[in-house]
Amino acid sequence: MRRFVIQVVVNALALWVAGWILPGMHIESASVVGSDIGGAEGSAGTINTVLAYLFIGVVFGVVNSLVKPIVKLLSLPVTILTLGLFTVVINAAMLWLTAWLSSYTPVTMTIDDFFWTAILAALIISVVSMIVGSVGRSDARR
Repeated sequence: MRRFVIQVVVNALALWVAGWILPGMHIESASVVGSDIGGAEGSAGTINTVLAYLFIGVVFGVVNSLVKPIVKLLSLPVTILTLGLFTVVINAAMLWLTAWLSSYTPVTMTIDDFFWTAILAALIISVVSMIVGSVGRSDARR
């Protein structure tokens, strides 16, 4: 359970970084927490944003754990032919699928263009996840 929560937080952080860098990727949410929390109007917006990214992180994690292994197995010949570069396209497709699935929820992720936005977002998410994962593993070794 702890590993799942850490993975969701890492996914949410990576999605936030990708959304911050790329102008074509947006995550929007319906109001989950009311604006009268604690008397501060700005904190409710921050809480809604954090919850939205965590929710999309959960959806992205579920898509990666259920759909991605099947797609990787079916596309193994193409992946071998391209020396592994097709994995970037698979990651972008998983991100695109997450955006499509989130369109049926109160929290929506939109990606403007598959080729540039989704591919670059997949690269950014992979790099951020790799960096955060390596930092987490180095702390666990000590």
